[in-house]
Formats: sequence, C-alpha cells, structure tokens
Amino acid sequence: MLSLDDLERRLVGFVRAFGLHQTERTPCGEPISVSQAHALTELAAQPLTQAELARRLRLDRSVVSRLADTLQERAWVGRERHPQDQRAVHLVLTDRGRAAADRLVGARRARLATLLDGVPAAERDNVLRALEVLTDSLANTPAKERSDA
Repeated sequence: MLSLDDLERRLVGFVRAFGLHQTERTPCGEPISVSQAHALTELAAQPLTQAELARRLRLDRSVVSRLADTLQERAWVGRERHPQDQRAVHLVLTDRGRAAADRLVGARRARLATLLDGVPAAERDNVLRALEVLTDSLANTPAKERSDA
C-alpha cells in the first residue's frame, strides 16, 4: 500500500528528474520559465484575456499580469482590443511569439518521446491512468491546499 512518505518521495523524485524545479528553464530545455511556456502554449491556440489565461493556468491575476508584461517585453505577445468587447484586451502572439511557441512544442514533444521510450510498453497505460488520477485529485482539491507546499 502506498504511504504518504512513498508518494512524497516519488513525486519529489519525478519533479527533480523531469526538471520541474528549475525556474528559468523548461523541462524540455528551453531557456524560459515554465509559466511563460504554459502561457505561450495557451496563446498559441487562441488569443485570451489575462483573466482567461489566469484561469487556464490556475495562477493569480497579478501573476499573469506580470507574466504578460514579460512576454510583451520579449516581443512575443501583443495586446489588442477584444473584437466583441472593446473594454477587454486580448493577449495575442506576435510572429516571434508564434516561433517561440513552435520551438517549445517541438522541444516538449521530443522530451516526452524520450520519456515515453523509457517506459515499458506494458506499463504505459498504467502510467497514463496514474497521471489522470493524480490530476483529477488535484482538480478536486481547494486552491489554498494546492498552493501551501
């Protein structure tokens, strides 16, 4: 039976092995923060307001505001008026931002392919199921409890 100590040791081990603890580099080796990488991924799919980006990333609005400012300083994001609501502003990827997002996708897929290759074929479904269960558990945990660690 899995104990709390076992779960902690294994999760911490995975975080470190995958590189999630590195603040200025993504696990796939790109020299940007993980938050910036996630923002670029979301914005590559469609323009979003800062509030919507904050909701999708599960980050505080003030954090996303600073994140958007940083992405704009890097010339990866521009701010445009929302087409239906002129009071709202969309964050939109620039051509440089789209290129950065494309590089991230390629690097992420290569890193994940390597990771998947290391998992025995007979265990792959179990690994995916375990990730789903953990993600569902986190989704059902109040935000305050998720951010205390």
